[in-house]
Amino acid sequence: MTRQDRIDLLVGTHASRLSETLQAHREQLFPPDTKRKMRKFTSGEVADLLGIKDAYLRKLHLDGRGPEPEIRGNGRRFYSPEDIQALRVMLEKGAKTPGTYLPGRRGDDHLQVISVINFKGGSGKTTTSSHLAQKLALDGYRVLALDLDPQASFSALHGFQPEIDLQDGGTLYDAIRYDDPVPLRDIIQKTYFTNLDIVPGNLDLMEFEHDTPRILAQRSGQVFFTRIGEKLAEVEADYDVVVMDCPPQLGFLTMSALSAATAVLVTVHPQMLDVMSMCQFLLMTSELLGVVAEAGGDMSYDWLRYVVTRYEPGDGPQNQMVSFMRSMFGEHVLNHPAVKSTAISDAGITKQTLYEVDKSQFVRTTYERALESMNAVNGEIADLIQSAWGR
Repeated sequence: MTRQDRIDLLVGTHASRLSETLQAHREQLFPPDTKRKMRKFTSGEVADLLGIKDAYLRKLHLDGRGPEPEIRGNGRRFYSPEDIQALRVMLEKGAKTPGTYLPGRRGDDHLQVISVINFKGGSGKTTTSSHLAQKLALDGYRVLALDLDPQASFSALHGFQPEIDLQDGGTLYDAIRYDDPVPLRDIIQKTYFTNLDIVPGNLDLMEFEHDTPRILAQRSGQVFFTRIGEKLAEVEADYDVVVMDCPPQLGFLTMSALSAATAVLVTVHPQMLDVMSMCQFLLMTSELLGVVAEAGGDMSYDWLRYVVTRYEPGDGPQNQMVSFMRSMFGEHVLNHPAVKSTAISDAGITKQTLYEVDKSQFVRTTYERALESMNAVNGEIADLIQSAWGR
């Protein structure tokens, strides 16, 4: 590159080429005339999700109760996510304990709003939030996901190519902007995942970071930190849980998300540089949220937890860092770490999660180990949600 080359033009050229290639890749994976669909689940997987025996599920089918599964070779039964939800509704009617099959809100239960945060990229934030949102949806919760990260990896995992699909808006920015905001319901999109809706993200979200200093300077009385909470109140009755994938920096968007949250999940990669970075992040978060609290923001939470991500059990230094964190933060560190796995990264190549991929594509032990780890993390979080509702 010569000294005279303009970097803005070079970067623009690279961005255009990359966007075209990614679009071609997406059309190859999911042709434009086909709607992305979730795979079907084996009867064994469905029995595990419902907490019943496979034999009982077979009996329901033979008795003509519940949805009709797809029968494949060897008489194996497969159920769609819609079928799983229909089974939940049917089984809940006969359940001795309310919420056994439909574990969402009842009575005065408040909406659970979980902010997934970290200052440092590569901490597994989007992997954690996407698997959490999907597992809660599979478990029968009504879930809304907000992608607040301008890089929009969460949206990409759910079938959106931000710079192409959202050229005319459609991100949370449209709902929280200071001039002419739209109702949140207008920008919520259904996903191919039963029980999971999404507000996708893209670079438009950066506009909120640019607009807010202007509004603060005008002293107009508008406050930035209530914007997301006020919008969630518009759709509160429609959902049990909101999962927010926050940007990897502590800007106005993240502070507004933290003000709206009832719970906070901090992802941590157990290496010294990452933990040092988190220390700086926590110091900044404390100071800035203290200012928000003094300005009237609600900083009370049901729970805060650190989740260890990309964990390699055989790595001695990582184990030392995990022990260090547990000694420092005690019960605030989730008991189960999310292990690093090629199954997760391989699934990501086709923009899928462990819950979406066909497990036959993987070495069985690799897939099952990764899934068991992710389920354990999500199970702990589900327990925290239930505990916040007094159950």
